[in-house]
Amino acid sequence: MDRRFFLRGLAGAACSVTAAPLLTSVTFAQGAGLGENRLVVVILRGGMDGLDVVRPLDLPDFARWRPSLSEGSLPLVGPFALHPGLSGLSGLWRAGELGFVHATSTPYRDKRSHFDGQILLEAGTGMDVEAGASRDGWLNRMLQAVPGLRADTAYAIGREALPLLAGQGPSRSWTPEVKLTLSAQSQLLLDHIYHEDALFRDSGAEAMALSEALSLAQMDAPEAPAQDQAAMPGEDRPHPDIDRLVDFAALRLRAETRIAAFSLNGWDTHRGQRAALNRPLSRLQRVVLRLRAQAGAEVWGRTVLIAMTEFGRTVRENGSGGTDHGTGGAMLLAGGALRGGQVLGAWPGLAEADLYAGRDLMPTSDVRAWAAWAMRGLYGLDRAVLEGAVFPGLDMGARPALIL
Repeated sequence: MDRRFFLRGLAGAACSVTAAPLLTSVTFAQGAGLGENRLVVVILRGGMDGLDVVRPLDLPDFARWRPSLSEGSLPLVGPFALHPGLSGLSGLWRAGELGFVHATSTPYRDKRSHFDGQILLEAGTGMDVEAGASRDGWLNRMLQAVPGLRADTAYAIGREALPLLAGQGPSRSWTPEVKLTLSAQSQLLLDHIYHEDALFRDSGAEAMALSEALSLAQMDAPEAPAQDQAAMPGEDRPHPDIDRLVDFAALRLRAETRIAAFSLNGWDTHRGQRAALNRPLSRLQRVVLRLRAQAGAEVWGRTVLIAMTEFGRTVRENGSGGTDHGTGGAMLLAGGALRGGQVLGAWPGLAEADLYAGRDLMPTSDVRAWAAWAMRGLYGLDRAVLEGAVFPGLDMGARPALIL
């Protein structure tokens, strides 16, 4: 029997994949060249409304544009207040482990397509990506710039890696709904067949070890409270798919992994945004809080999480109580290595003359620059590499007070 054919058949028999629009694969990279710091990138698919997440409540124009979307928020700094759906992060804000960037965007303009916007966000290039520019992801190009990196072992069974990490740099992907469960007899058979094949023998052994370690980690985790369908905004509550994903990410980050990336869907809020935004915010908050708890103080203290989206949404709410595709938006930053407690970025104003195309928050910075400064602060990458190879054509601008 062909051993590779056997492995594929065995994996198919032993694995169970549940496909759902809110589930995602998670991608990792590791290597001595990155030192001890960790970077977690979360892509918020659908266009998160930064003006609702970080609300400029003290500005009179805000209530004029958004009469039904401007109540009940947690004060931050200056005119800004945090959406109550993220109020569970208030302790991180006070501890300096949470921050935001406002009025920021990729170079994408005017076409307002989720597909094109996400391609540009993950490619990390300018608008030339639509004309056939390189389609590898900016995080993968960063890995290509660091010598001595290697991929995680070949335990990934499931979905492809994010475009963010697509390319020649070393990485692997894993899907939380894929479970490697072998009977004792099957495992003995697998060990026997692959005993003389070092690549498959070692990879299989590590896959089983990782599966067992994740199961033990989940057994040791505190029991989550029962799901409450009437949970209040900002309450930390379990999301089983998120918890599985974050638990595995934390397991790897406590070991040799230094880069993790995944995505969260559900941010397209054309209708009834006041209610519709609560669930994706609850999931994002859960990612941050559970990662902090599961990673442990030492790892969290060396971690920065960046959550970014393909574009913001219109300043004016629409007739169905939602918002439409826009331009300027917001980024969420978290982690023990972050210089938090700040809302970064130049604020453009909300007067009609200040808006982009008369309808959107004017972008005053490039999301790529914030990611580049985070990587420079965490890993010491040369500015020329970041502006030339990782984000071609980017001008990073002045150094912000971003990383401790």
